Amino acid sequence: MADKPTVLFVCVHNAGRSQMAAGYLQHLAGDRIEVMSSGSAPKDSINPVAAEVMLEEGIDIRANEPKILTDEQVQASDVVITMGCGDACKFYPGKRYEDWELQDPAGQDADTVRTIRNDIRSRVESLIADLLGPS
Repeated sequence: MADKPTVLFVCVHNAGRSQMAAGYLQHLAGDRIEVMSSGSAPKDSINPVAAEVMLEEGIDIRANEPKILTDEQVQASDVVITMGCGDACKFYPGKRYEDWELQDPAGQDADTVRTIRNDIRSRVESLIADLLGPS
């Protein structure tokens, strides 16, 4: 299906924010939206606190691995959502870019990461409604 939108979430480490956002988008949109996430300087593993608070929502991101951002991912995407990676994210004409100002969950306690998670969920829900229309 060619009209399925592709969304790329990018943060620096691809260990917290972008992984939570991708987890929510896959969970809430199912196969109606193609989802990718990557980082400009990926960590070795997912943030364990981010994985823990996502499990509370029934979404398991523990097996995900942080990936390096590539030009191909950006070119294949309809929407590129950045989360604090600044100039590391290349700009391509014709793509829709959004920058989500979100606190970095790295080193934060579970309550703080839950707040970030809830913010991400509401943004993802708005994004789904924007891309797919009312369900």
